[in-house]
Amino acid sequence: MTASGVLGEHYNTLEQQHTASELGMWLFLATELMLFGGLFTGYTVYRTVYSAGFAEGSRHLDLVYAGINTVVLITSSLTMSLGVRAAQLGQRRPLVRSLIATGVLGLVFIAIKALEYQKHFSEGMVPGLVWTFDGPLASQVQLFFFAYFAMTGLHTVHLAVGIVIVLGMALLATRGAFVAERHTPVEMLGLYWHFVDVIWMFLLPLLYLFGLSG
Repeated sequence: MTASGVLGEHYNTLEQQHTASELGMWLFLATELMLFGGLFTGYTVYRTVYSAGFAEGSRHLDLVYAGINTVVLITSSLTMSLGVRAAQLGQRRPLVRSLIATGVLGLVFIAIKALEYQKHFSEGMVPGLVWTFDGPLASQVQLFFFAYFAMTGLHTVHLAVGIVIVLGMALLATRGAFVAERHTPVEMLGLYWHFVDVIWMFLLPLLYLFGLSG
């Protein structure tokens, strides 16, 4: 495919188009970072004030679920990176395989997270729906779980959006939509996917590992 077939009418060169797309994605990710940063800051403040209650709440999380999901997301980052590389080289089949693998791994993460949520529900530790915890510092533990569901839920929503886009791009890739000269959409999706994975790497110590030191 010639450059004219992939170059937007508002751009003079493919490099200019790529730079503009990259800038737009980084600006978008900056707004997302502010969103999660605000949540992390608020959580840290409350965790400092109610450290004993938050540590108790953290001890009720399941490190097995978290550990498996961490491995799943790290692996998905690898498959996404392979997909971006395949798109840059114009390799259709490796691109499709990598995108499908990434999407499937994302679905595995959500399935495991659903099992974890179900476990909290059965234990009566879902604020606003089922709350039967009557252990020490119950009100502080409830506040911890409110923050836990808010942050992990928002992260899961972002991941679900990424999965839809990844699988949609995989479908387009089977039709030859992405050639070496038009790999920018896949590369921008890769940035988004890695961002979502990095957010999880912050959630892991903030939520799951905090209670280990308490």
